[in-house]
Amino acid sequence: MGRMKVSGFTFLRNGNRLGYPFIPSIRSILPLVDEFVVALGPSDDGTGDDLRAIGDPKIRILETTWNERIRNDLRVKGFVYGQQKSIALFNCTGDWAFYLEGDEIVHEDDLEPIRASMERHLDDERVEALFFDYLHFYGNGNTVARSPAWYRRAPRILRNTIPAWAPKGLFFTVLDSHKKARYPRAAHAGGRIFHYGWVRGEDKVQASRNQNHRFWSASPTTIDLDDIDPSILHRYDGSHPSVIREWLPDSQDVYMPKPGHELTRREKKHRRMMKLENALGGDFTKKHYRPADGRWTTMFFYPRPGDWKRRAT
Repeated sequence: MGRMKVSGFTFLRNGNRLGYPFIPSIRSILPLVDEFVVALGPSDDGTGDDLRAIGDPKIRILETTWNERIRNDLRVKGFVYGQQKSIALFNCTGDWAFYLEGDEIVHEDDLEPIRASMERHLDDERVEALFFDYLHFYGNGNTVARSPAWYRRAPRILRNTIPAWAPKGLFFTVLDSHKKARYPRAAHAGGRIFHYGWVRGEDKVQASRNQNHRFWSASPTTIDLDDIDPSILHRYDGSHPSVIREWLPDSQDVYMPKPGHELTRREKKHRRMMKLENALGGDFTKKHYRPADGRWTTMFFYPRPGDWKRRAT
C-alpha cells in the first residue's frame, strides 16, 4: 500500500461567540493530517474569517446549512449535530478520518504515537476506529473531573473506507446493512484528548446551551459551575498542549465549587459506582466502541488522580 493519508474534520457554528478554542484545536493536529475539513454552519461572529486566517492550505471549509425546522423532541436529540458532523466526514478523502470537537486538543507529545498507531493498524481491517483516553478539565486548567458521568475513552479516528456516520452527534456507528448499525471495533490510538469545554467560563457555556438547546433539548438549562459534586474534581499537574496554554485562565488552584451543594440522586449513584471502581479497578463509563480483539482487556483501567501523565500503550 502507498503512503498513508490522514484527514481531520470537525463542524462549527459561531465558535467565537461560544468561546470554543477551535483554532488551537485545529492547529493541534495539523502536523498529523494531510487535509482538515470544516463543516461551517451559518456564523456571524467572524468564525469563518478566523478559520481562513490560519492560512494553511490543508484546511478546506464547507459552507453548510442547519435544519432550523427540525422537531424539538427526544427522538431527534442531537440529529442536526450528527448531520453536520457527517457532512464533514463524508468529504474526507484519507485512509483515516480524525474527528475533533472545537473544544478538544491533542498534545504534541502524542502526535508520533498516534501516527504510529494508524500505521500499525492500517492494513488490519478488524480495526475500524482508534479510541483515546480523555482528560475533562473543569473550571480551569488545574482541575479534571472524573466520575462514571464523564466518559474516559472515546473513538475519534475512523477508518475511512467503511460505511460509518454519526447518527445523533455524540458517537459514530458502522452500517452492516441498511437496517443494522453498531459501534465500531476500535484499538487504542496511543494518545489523549484534552477536553476544555467546561473551562470556557459560565457565560460561554450558557451561551452554547441557549443557542443550541433546540437541537439538543426541549428547553435550555441554567448553567452553574458550582452545581457539581466536589468529590469528582481532582488536581491536574501534567503539561497542557502548547497551542492552548495562552488560552487557559490564569489560575494555580484546583477549582473549588461553593459549599452546600446538595447531591442529586444521579450523583449519589455515581459515588457508589466510584467506590466499586476504586475497589475493583473498574471503569463503568459508557463506551461507544467495541474492542477490536473482541475482549474488553482494558475495560478495568482508568487513570487515578495523580496519574494523569500516564499514557496507555
